Amino acid sequence: MFLRRSAPPRLETERMVLRLPAHGDFKAWTGLREQSRAFLTPWEPVWHADHLSRRAFANRVYWAARASRAGTALPLFMIRRDGVLVGAVTLDTIRRGPAQTGTLGYWVGVPFARQGYMREALAAVVAHAFGPMDLSRLEAACLPENAASRGVLESAGFNYEGVAEGYLQINGRWRNHVLYSSLRPDRRGRTDVG
Repeated sequence: MFLRRSAPPRLETERMVLRLPAHGDFKAWTGLREQSRAFLTPWEPVWHADHLSRRAFANRVYWAARASRAGTALPLFMIRRDGVLVGAVTLDTIRRGPAQTGTLGYWVGVPFARQGYMREALAAVVAHAFGPMDLSRLEAACLPENAASRGVLESAGFNYEGVAEGYLQINGRWRNHVLYSSLRPDRRGRTDVG
């Protein structure tokens, strides 16, 4: 008997395909990240010196494949139907058992900001997380002043939960974040576990 590997997840939306990163995405990813550096810097951790290197990207691709197979994360590139990389969304820190939860992180390249791509991608990831992945709760956090990120979370059905002080290092400083969550609609009361 042999163990059969399932195909990597591939989510489709009206304008995009969401899939794991591949080695062939290196030039598109580095180009978009470099082009979007000033746009992303206020909202992200400081990039490591080799952030845009081929080796760092290869490590990212290997991590994505391993994490997806292990069920601990689902890192997806957002590829427009014409093959153009738009950004990425990652469902990370997936916890099973009583929690059945995961944390969302995302970014979009500057040429594609405020065009609804992230809302479209989040809708697909949420449906996949609450459907085939059988998660019950999704969490996301962003800087309080990031109106665009707050707006996309709220339009994707996430609810504001509060503030986490000193939550992440962003642009070289520990920063407070506002916390959001989305619960699977059928999540109520008792479960069959126990």
